[in-house]
Order: sequence, then structure tokens, then C-alpha cells
Amino acid sequence: MKEAFIERITTSYNPKGDFIQLGSGILEGEVVTEAQVKLALKMMNRHGLIAGATGTGKTRTLQLIAEQLSDKGVPVFMLDVKGDLSGLAEEGTTNDALIERGNAVGIPFVPTSFPIEIFSLTGKLGAPMRLTVEDFGPVMLSRILDLNDTQSGVLSVLFKYAQDNSLPLVDFDDLKKLLSYLADGPGATEIKEDYGKISSASSGAILRKIVAIEQQGVAISSEKKNSIFRIFLVK
Repeated sequence: MKEAFIERITTSYNPKGDFIQLGSGILEGEVVTEAQVKLALKMMNRHGLIAGATGTGKTRTLQLIAEQLSDKGVPVFMLDVKGDLSGLAEEGTTNDALIERGNAVGIPFVPTSFPIEIFSLTGKLGAPMRLTVEDFGPVMLSRILDLNDTQSGVLSVLFKYAQDNSLPLVDFDDLKKLLSYLADGPGATEIKEDYGKISSASSGAILRKIVAIEQQGVAISSEKKNSIFRIFLVK
């Protein structure tokens, strides 16, 4: 029975070319070292799910995957809200349990540090990570602001006008100034023929949505006051 189990696992998880190893199969509560579960490196750009209750090893599995990809020269981009993954930067310490577990799954435990680059919204914890209004685009920004179809159309006009006139949209201030210029300022007459008129109602609604989201502490700006999450890039 054990031989059949090993053959089935190795046949099912025997990719051609380079691969990473997740571990070994378990038969009747016993880890079978020879039944190695391997994933093709070329499959690692697909969707996947690591699920389980608290304490079952989800984070450790993610670390194992990231470490092996790093060894293969594949960059890994990970959102690290609680800081659980930051330990990749430091060489760990060994103990009998780790050695036993590593040998059981066929991946001997060797304490190793991995190169990481830390990004944050403020830049205080690492390299600053910033997005501009232009990076979001009108569709995504409309969803963030929860705009209706008419208001989303107005936002698309703003982006189109800015693109046609080489106007950078860096932060919300840029967007608000452009909205005011095209809805109530000199630009209102300018865009009427080529882009359509922007009503005061739509302009006001968009402006209120922007102010509301700014009041919640969300800002697209060159200066960030709060770091929302940390990101680790394993090279």
C-alpha cells in the first residue's frame, strides 16, 4: 500500500523542468518522505489558495514557497499586514523539531537568510510606495469613489482631457482643480463641443465623494501620513 501511494504521488506531482517542493504526502497519519509533492516552476504564475485554520501552517507554507522561488531567482511580491513574513530577512535558529520535520518531508532545514526589499506607504519602514491618480485610471477610481454611471462618465472625461493636453494627474488636488476648471471655470466652454458639458450636479457629487474618502484617511498624494501595510519583495 505504501509503495502504491508513493508511486501515485510521484506520478501526479512529477513536473518536467524546474520545480519547487511543497513537502511530502501523508498516509494514515505518517509522512511518507519519498512521496514528494513538486510544483512546476512555470505554474507558479497561476492562481492558488492556501487555506486552513489558525496555526495549521499557512504562513510557513507561504514562506517555504517564497524561499524556494528566491533560490530559483524568481522575485516574489507579498503583502505582509502583520509582519509575519519579515523573518525571511534573518537567518533562523535550528532545533531538533525543525530538523526532524525537514528530514520527514524531504527538505532538510538549513538556517538561511533571504534578500528582501521593504516597501511602505510612508517610506519610514522602507522604500516609499506611491500611486498617482493617473495610475488608478478612471474605471478603478470610479469604483473606489462609488460613482454612478453619469459621474463615472464625467471622470472619464477628466482623464481624457488630461491625457489629450499632457496634464499630469498626480493627486486628488490635481483632480479637484481640473474638475473645477472644466465644470465651472474657463474650461467649461472649451470642452463643450469635443467632450460634452459637465453639470454642476455631477461635479459637486464627485467632489463630495473625493472629500469623503479623504476624510477617511485615504489619500493619493506625494506625502503619506499613515502606513497601511508592509510589503516584502524577495529577490
